Amino acid sequence: MRRSGWLVALPLAATILGGCASASKTTPTSASASAALTLWKSGAAAFGMFVPNERPPAPPAAGATRLPPLYTEAGAKALAENPLLDYLFLNLEGAYDANAVRAMATGIRMSGTATRPTLLVRIPTIEAAGVELTRARVKEVLGLGADGVVIPHVRGAAEARVAAAFFAEAGANVWSPANPKGTVIAMLMVEDKGAIAELPEIAAVKGYSLLSCGIGSLTQNMGGDAPGAEAACQRARDLGAKAGMPSMMTASAGTIKNRIEKGYLGLLLSGTADQASAIIRTGRPLAKRP
Repeated sequence: MRRSGWLVALPLAATILGGCASASKTTPTSASASAALTLWKSGAAAFGMFVPNERPPAPPAAGATRLPPLYTEAGAKALAENPLLDYLFLNLEGAYDANAVRAMATGIRMSGTATRPTLLVRIPTIEAAGVELTRARVKEVLGLGADGVVIPHVRGAAEARVAAAFFAEAGANVWSPANPKGTVIAMLMVEDKGAIAELPEIAAVKGYSLLSCGIGSLTQNMGGDAPGAEAACQRARDLGAKAGMPSMMTASAGTIKNRIEKGYLGLLLSGTADQASAIIRTGRPLAKRP
């Protein structure tokens, strides 16, 4: 489920101090209903997409520096006005950008829709960023108005407990099997063989919302064993469901039927909004949604 992003160097102090300051002043959370959260609370499937990079592709040039992805309020507003999108998945794993979160949250609020897409933000791994910076980013992302935070590459049950604690320390009202009235989504991803070996223990950790598997990264980690990775992801889905949590999985036109039949309640699509919408129109009837 991992996607590549441009790597942007961010000064550590500016990220923590500047980011937390902006989080304390910004309250862009919309009062309208969060679509995916509402659906998941009822046990229904939700369809979403990776937020597309708005920066026009530049022709390759010798020695040219690749620019980071661009996300704007106008782009977020346009996506939020698409009634087929239940959630938007902002992937900042490769390059964390608080301004991107702010733009997305503000643009969604500007749409004024009665039911808005849920905004989920994937941040860099605990392994790459460290515990303290990840803790600060969870708090910042939620303070900027996102509905949830996705923590990728959770390496085992011990790290899952650390990740769940970030949300409690941020004072987030996390939706979980033990807190059905929660409003914040905490999603943990397992993407390597070590984490798969500890799936039962990870599923038993309290205080988070979704247990999901990164099929692309896991397949690579398993030496290209695609069937084995699919089976491991299905196990993560089943254990999560047994614990009362839905699971998210990437899908395409060719896999959407299979994903729905296997019980995934978060269908994550790539491409343009038009491409994602076409697949959602196919998937909704399969998921018994109008």
